[in-house]
Amino acid sequence: MHTILGANGIIGRELAKALRANYTNEIKLVGRNPEKVHSNDVLCKADLFDIEDVHRALENTEIAYLTVGLPYTSEIWLRDWERIMSNVIEACKKQNCKLVYFDNTYMYPQYITVQNENTPMSATGKKGVGKKRATELLLNAIANNEIEALICRAPEFYGPGKTKGFTNMLVFENLRKGKNPKVFMSDKVLRTLIYTPDASKAMALLGNTSDAYGQTWHLPCDDNRLNYKGFISEISKQLGREVKYTVLNSFILKVMSLFHPMIKETKELFPRYQIDNIFDSSKFKTRFPDFTVTTYSEGIKRIVEDYEIK
Repeated sequence: MHTILGANGIIGRELAKALRANYTNEIKLVGRNPEKVHSNDVLCKADLFDIEDVHRALENTEIAYLTVGLPYTSEIWLRDWERIMSNVIEACKKQNCKLVYFDNTYMYPQYITVQNENTPMSATGKKGVGKKRATELLLNAIANNEIEALICRAPEFYGPGKTKGFTNMLVFENLRKGKNPKVFMSDKVLRTLIYTPDASKAMALLGNTSDAYGQTWHLPCDDNRLNYKGFISEISKQLGREVKYTVLNSFILKVMSLFHPMIKETKELFPRYQIDNIFDSSKFKTRFPDFTVTTYSEGIKRIVEDYEIK
């Protein structure tokens, strides 16, 4: 049995598809209100803050995938990521199952241009500190041979369906509503975005590769990075019309943060949007040279079609 903890998000749902297509027909989807991706998926209602629920969810599990998301609130991240990770580690030990953890880059310093698996986890923002503490719990469990596990790390998402991320929210959602896209800080610095189906496919591959365990892996992204000017230019090309957009500079964002909770919660990431963001996934690409990474052009095309943007 392969069990996805936090299965209702876009990564969990795409992961279920990738596992079914390539690795197993026995999939358990775990959450507060899990929904089937395939007709014979096993559903398990569970609260990851309740250790007994986590033990029950992982019964008869060979590989557990932790893809849960938390509300985008600093105090919650600072408090709850450790709680969840502690419960999952304990349950994996008891059930003797492997763990694949889907992580992000919040713990990296915001002023670092190039990020790789050896980048120090020295962020000072509350969300970054919360993620760092959870990751360190898992790294210690791996180092002490308590469980067999690996870490998958991804930068900002973009993708079809219910993908959540600033690019989807500010660019594609606005276009779907007939509004002009908005861009954080600058349209001239390079961005590294990961296409959500690619992230889940790569996660499934790593979880089913025995020598990938005991390591941290950056998930694969298109290395032909675009700045937001180029990104929106590609959208314009595919739509056959010029897409106009607004750059939200630091002053505008600071004012907006006084009234908009989501902008306020994003403040610790502002420095990252002012410099090139090079997320290096060469380790994965060297180990898995046959993995096909979706290009930005193809990814944008699929999102435009999925969102029915005209």
